[in-house]
Amino acid sequence: MKMRKGAVIASTLLSMTFASGAIHAASQAKLDVALPQLDVAEYHKPYLAVWIEDSKRKATQVAVWYDVEMREDKGKEWLKDLRQWWRRGGRSLDLPYDGLTSATKGPGDYSLDSQLNKALAELPEGDYTLRVEASREVGGREVLSLPFSLPLSAASLPVEVKGNSELGRVVLRLED
Repeated sequence: MKMRKGAVIASTLLSMTFASGAIHAASQAKLDVALPQLDVAEYHKPYLAVWIEDSKRKATQVAVWYDVEMREDKGKEWLKDLRQWWRRGGRSLDLPYDGLTSATKGPGDYSLDSQLNKALAELPEGDYTLRVEASREVGGREVLSLPFSLPLSAASLPVEVKGNSELGRVVLRLED
């Protein structure tokens, strides 16, 4: 089969375009979040926010867990306790936001993948910080930061941090 020089170049450019979006092809990013079991008299499930900041601290929202079932949207009143997230764009969101918000979760291990990959797909190559913030009523507040670069690569991942109180182990990793 004969191929013209222009077709070979176009085919090569198309292959390079798909290959440059490292996370968009073979591997998908996954964020694992552990919420610890706390030994306290009055336990409330934490509100949790996940967002990505670029080097200029512009935020891209990934997920927000809050009490979406509270009557008269009272759960929204406590979102401002996620202080950093609130200042980085949370206050301007019209919640609930489909694909971003979900109910609070109790102690256990959770994963975010589709929401995270959707957010990552909209970002250009560069250096970023993934932030995870948790806050509980009658409890504490904690923010963890995971630095990473796009395109994601197996050489730079996983990135893992461990919280001290409200958050357990948080891991950004690639999954085939």
